[in-house]
Amino acid sequence: MTDRADAHGFDGTRRAEGGRAGFAVGDDSRLGIGMVFEIAGSSSQILLDAAALDRFADSSDPVIAAAGQVGSQVKMRVGSSWLIANVRSLRLAEGHGDRIVAAIDFLGEGDEEKLTGKLYRFRRGVTRYPSPGTAVFAVSTADMKQIYAADDRAHIEIGTVYPTRDIRAALYIDALLGKHFALLGSTGTGKSTATALILHRICALAPQGHVVMVDPHGEYAAAFQGIGAIYDVSNLQMPYWLMNFEEHCEVFVTTSGSERQIDADILAKCLLMARGKGRLGQEISKLTVDAPIPYLLSDLTNLISLEMGKMDRAGDTAPYLRLKTKIDEIKADPRYGFMFSGMLVADTMASFIERVFRLPGDGKPISIIDVSGVPSEITSVVVAVLSRMVFDFAIWSRNEPQRPILLVCEEAHRYIPNEANANGSSVGRILSRIAKEGRKYGVSLGLITQRPSDLAEGVLSQCGTIIAMRLNNDRDQAFVRAAMPEGARGFLDSIPALRNREGIVCGEGVAVPIRVAFDTLEESKRPASDDPVFSQLWREQGQEEQIISRTIKRWRSQGH
Repeated sequence: MTDRADAHGFDGTRRAEGGRAGFAVGDDSRLGIGMVFEIAGSSSQILLDAAALDRFADSSDPVIAAAGQVGSQVKMRVGSSWLIANVRSLRLAEGHGDRIVAAIDFLGEGDEEKLTGKLYRFRRGVTRYPSPGTAVFAVSTADMKQIYAADDRAHIEIGTVYPTRDIRAALYIDALLGKHFALLGSTGTGKSTATALILHRICALAPQGHVVMVDPHGEYAAAFQGIGAIYDVSNLQMPYWLMNFEEHCEVFVTTSGSERQIDADILAKCLLMARGKGRLGQEISKLTVDAPIPYLLSDLTNLISLEMGKMDRAGDTAPYLRLKTKIDEIKADPRYGFMFSGMLVADTMASFIERVFRLPGDGKPISIIDVSGVPSEITSVVVAVLSRMVFDFAIWSRNEPQRPILLVCEEAHRYIPNEANANGSSVGRILSRIAKEGRKYGVSLGLITQRPSDLAEGVLSQCGTIIAMRLNNDRDQAFVRAAMPEGARGFLDSIPALRNREGIVCGEGVAVPIRVAFDTLEESKRPASDDPVFSQLWREQGQEEQIISRTIKRWRSQGH
């Protein structure tokens, strides 16, 4: 080092008073790497000594070896506290090839142990900022253990904190679920496995929990075979009469514009009468068209025919015929049997809620709703009914002992699309409402998506915890950056450079933002989402005829 650099306090020994450039106790005095250059609220600048960084690059401690890199942490002493900051960006100081200017974000502070100078009792937020000239030190593995040590709150461990190999990364369950969470990542980054890992850990912590997962590709049934209830078109048995009026319109009304309003008005009138015909409907004095009261589809079509018979001009019958034809068509289609079967007329609402919401859980706290076999025209309606029932159950059970429910939505951008892709479906409205109001009623939302920029505006910012894996698309990265808290911006710059099965976690669910390497999940607990190995599979041949004939048979019978 030159004398001029020494005068700036780089060598860690020149000044010992007031927390500036060096201090008298502990080994950490050797870890001086620079000094505070500029202080500006949450974002400030420090001056780093390139020679000192080179010296530590070969350290056996991987945390010290990474000192000064983007995404690493540094510490500085103010009074009897250690401040911890995250390095956001680096640039060479003008006219000084041996000095680097680093922009930093303050993460929090911890107390200094008097005898050893070590950090302990770390907490988020900063009470007192350092002044320019304060010495900056490299953070060690021992410091990292204190920073990331899980406190007494209920938590799950999901992996190790980068770049360490033994410091565990913890998610605080109540904060994670209390304010919703989102898991984002491009295809092939290990998003599904990370989702399965988090859900497995939650289920292990709360075997009497209530988790409902919407699985659009049938990936997760294999992962939760032992500890979950798996539902698909063969056993879901979701009664059609659970739909509210808006959802009925999505299924039965096929027109648009002014014609749609006419068809909807007829449907509303006849549906209300059909609901009122049954014993349950007659017991309710002020019945509404949205009330989940059983009715017969044949009653609905008969009432439509009766209303049509009252018309005096033949030209007015078209809307009635349209509705009647559509309802008859759905009744006759075996693909819709899981929802519109004549067997689903009985009042099975209580047993449906019991089964799907895991009340009680019987040691299987998660329901996987595999909607991959549901006809694409009504997939969003099925998801809307399930989501709305979770929300409505929470609202109407407010005076009862609370049973919070976690609703996890895979491929969330399909159901809560932004305005550019909006199709006006009820599922987007109900999920957006859960994002805004769900936590008041004990409904938590977990959104999993590979295209955060396709999500409805504002939904991501309602998620208190964001787990971001690698995102390859610039628009997606910008979208996530806007939703992330200020202090995590430095971590964000490393999102495009993340390896598979790594993620940045920030928000309510963690003490401070962390880069985490997810744990390896046992084979039996992984979702069936592996990519095909072309180089291997294209070498195999034989039994092609049988493969084709079996496939065609399933195709023609639509899986039945």
